[in-house]
Amino acid sequence: MTILGTVFQSAVELERLPDTARAADAAGLEELWLWEDCFSASGIAALAATLARTERLKVGIGLLPVPLRNVALAAMEVATLERLFPGRSIIGVGHGVLDWMGQAGARAGSPLTLLGEYLDALRALLRGETVTTSGRYVSLTDVRLTWPPAVPPAVHAGAEGPKTLELVGARADGTILPGGTTPDRVRAARDRIDAGRAAAGRTDPHRVTVFLMTATGPQAQARFEAECRRWSFPADADTGVAGDAEAVAVAVRRWADAGADAVILQPPQDEADLPAFARFAAEQVRPLVP
Repeated sequence: MTILGTVFQSAVELERLPDTARAADAAGLEELWLWEDCFSASGIAALAATLARTERLKVGIGLLPVPLRNVALAAMEVATLERLFPGRSIIGVGHGVLDWMGQAGARAGSPLTLLGEYLDALRALLRGETVTTSGRYVSLTDVRLTWPPAVPPAVHAGAEGPKTLELVGARADGTILPGGTTPDRVRAARDRIDAGRAAAGRTDPHRVTVFLMTATGPQAQARFEAECRRWSFPADADTGVAGDAEAVAVAVRRWADAGADAVILQPPQDEADLPAFARFAAEQVRPLVP
């Protein structure tokens, strides 16, 4: 079954998050995703608050920028959330927007090297291992979590370019593709991910998550086109969908057929009623998606 969710964008006022999360939870939606964009809101803090206000909803972060977060601290935060709310956090890490990393004085000379070292260390720490490593960016000496999670959570990573996709296939547990990714690009990404997995000898499951730009309700097409302009995407470039539940479900199935395991509906930034959008996804679109 294709996993369905929605995203709460970082450009939206944080005060709207609790009602959105509660609506998604009550409606039975599988996932709500948060973004940690510089210099907006903390993904970890928002994740913790959302988990505490809901009962069963899974909550994802896409993405924690690895240049800003020491891997030992990230492991402590993830492990704490996993112990308090078992199985409900979905952790995604990534390069971070390079210009933002530069503004913060954290830009890496080789983002690819950093991400690989970080993924190896974070996954080992969450498995409860004692980690000693001295890489170009990640250095740890006999670091072991006092309170590792009972079940190590999957660590997902954002990727777009071919080298990053292959690295993430080899060294992460799942891949997160950005909004604006077309079905053709999902297929191409899946090929690169599988190449990385094959080279690393991995046969375990590897989830692919994609954000699908989605507009519904009055003037959906016009709002979708405005959102495309906001993201500098051509409105006819097959980057999303505008329409009713049936139209959205058809689009979700197209992206799933291209290789996405989870399709996360990304409402326009001007969406006035995010709780209603979450209910629309859960109550109208979900029954139409196998």
